[in-house]
Amino acid sequence: MENEISEKATAIRLNQLTVAYEAQPVLWDISFSIPKGTLTAVVGPNGAGKSTLIKSLINLIKPIAGEVEFTFDQSTEEDYRKNKNLVAYVPQNGSVDWDFPTTVLDVVVMGRYGHIGWFKRPKKKDKSLANEMLAKVGMADFKDRQISQLSGGQRQRVFLARALVQEAEIYLMDEPFQGVDAQTEKIIIQLLKELKSEGKTIVVVHHDLQTVPEYFDEVVLINRELIGNGPIETTFTKELIAKTYRQNQAKPWEEE
Repeated sequence: MENEISEKATAIRLNQLTVAYEAQPVLWDISFSIPKGTLTAVVGPNGAGKSTLIKSLINLIKPIAGEVEFTFDQSTEEDYRKNKNLVAYVPQNGSVDWDFPTTVLDVVVMGRYGHIGWFKRPKKKDKSLANEMLAKVGMADFKDRQISQLSGGQRQRVFLARALVQEAEIYLMDEPFQGVDAQTEKIIIQLLKELKSEGKTIVVVHHDLQTVPEYFDEVVLINRELIGNGPIETTFTKELIAKTYRQNQAKPWEEE
């Protein structure tokens, strides 16, 4: 395993993280760190545990062992436990019930509930911010449309807008480019690079190997265990990519 240590401050640190479904490990003994202010790709074959990794960072799936630690610029770990707004999560397109009867604007305003509380009415500034972010992702004209009436790419833009209004420090995104058109992909990567320029940390599950060097600064290569992590230049190599995608790779829990 190859592990590059960055001189930058750390935003996310994993220590011996293991995740299992019905006692069968899906991720095994994962340890790495992600530098602050970087755009990081999580790369691996189907079934490698990429989505599971992202979900386990925010306890949507509870690890059976190991630790996840976040470090924030203006906040403490205790602040995060009290206020989850510091980490924004964009789920996979296919994992959302799009038949839920709600408008595009209402979906985006949901990103403000952590600030205003679930049982309080959004204020004018919350709706104003939601409209601003919808305009930023090119969806202002669709704000009154039912979310179920949108295309896959349009829905992905709406969920990105919802994450943006959260005003988080760390953004976790599960396959945001999956099933979207070229224009939507261009808009998304432009916004992610803007977030990075603002000092935000973005972690993206990504499947298109060809665009990894163009889009990202850092990469995490996994296939149920960590294969390598670090800067694109030193980690996204032919050797490590081949190792990541090698079939029938022996796992520690499968050895006799």
